[in-house]
Amino acid sequence: MKLDTVRSIADQQGPFTTVYLEGRAPSEDAPDQLRLRWKALREHLSENGATEDSLTPLDDILTGSAPDKAREINADGRVLVADDSGVLLNEPWDAKPGSGDSAHVSDVPELASYVRERDAAVRLLVVIADQTGAVVRRTVATEDKNLVDDSSGTEVTVEASSEDDVQKPRQGALSHSQIQRSADEAVKQNARGIADRLGEIADEWAPDIILLAGETQGRSAVRTELEEQLPALAELLQETEDGGTADNSGAGAEEALSDVISTVASDVSAGIRLAETERFEKARVRNLAVTGSEAVKRAADLGAVETLLLQYEDTAADESKLLVTCAYTDADAALIDVATPGNIAAILRYELPEELTSTN
Repeated sequence: MKLDTVRSIADQQGPFTTVYLEGRAPSEDAPDQLRLRWKALREHLSENGATEDSLTPLDDILTGSAPDKAREINADGRVLVADDSGVLLNEPWDAKPGSGDSAHVSDVPELASYVRERDAAVRLLVVIADQTGAVVRRTVATEDKNLVDDSSGTEVTVEASSEDDVQKPRQGALSHSQIQRSADEAVKQNARGIADRLGEIADEWAPDIILLAGETQGRSAVRTELEEQLPALAELLQETEDGGTADNSGAGAEEALSDVISTVASDVSAGIRLAETERFEKARVRNLAVTGSEAVKRAADLGAVETLLLQYEDTAADESKLLVTCAYTDADAALIDVATPGNIAAILRYELPEELTSTN
């Protein structure tokens, strides 16, 4: 994961007020719940030195939003960062169930939890296709939740490119062969239009996976066009027979599709962690890795860190400070599944003297 967001926030004046709100079950009294949750956090922040200039813009978001927006925040969760200049970060937050709310006042933004969640997230283009067109959604997903991308144009409907009917005639119909060829060509042309639009969106958004759902014939046509016209995108393709839009596939279709998305995201995220773990092990053999907070800090201060590695299940001391230091040297961050001293490690850009890499 690139640390551009961490750097842009840390560039501000500070001190920083950071708030994490876990997602809660949807309810009609969500605005009241959100107000009470924020009241408790606000008191804690004020007691610990947060300024009114940093708290007031958070008031506007957490108690001044319209009821529908308050319900969305309460259900989805939120991570917010503010300083005296205003709100610096306001994004959905996929906390692990039961993790609770938290709030911090600090000289550097407390973004370790945010980075962990974003690094575990998977970017999917979800394509719900039939023979005439498709609905294409940009979705950022984790194992527990699907977080729709906040940027504009999240859902795109691709209309039929062909004006011809895609329905094939019954046996014995007039000009049977000619009409069937026309229907086949219409399906192919429509699928080509979908593939072209996917190519445009993928160029802008760089998905990890393209998940193809919908009716069998529509999926097959889109898959063929991607394989023939955009083989690089075809390599990202996964298909599912489950789910679709509620309009076309009935009640429960969206929930079924959401379950598939979460499963795919979990599998992809685990695969990425495995690849990063293997990369770390190879770097360690070549003396291009360090472990433990002190050794990682020394390497980060020298600008030697290529990738900061956070342990997936356990946190390290001063993770947020190390992330900020690494962000200023254009390092990346990633999650690994292997235990390390202090629950933190780094892959280096170049080998350091042994006295600088020691964990003692």
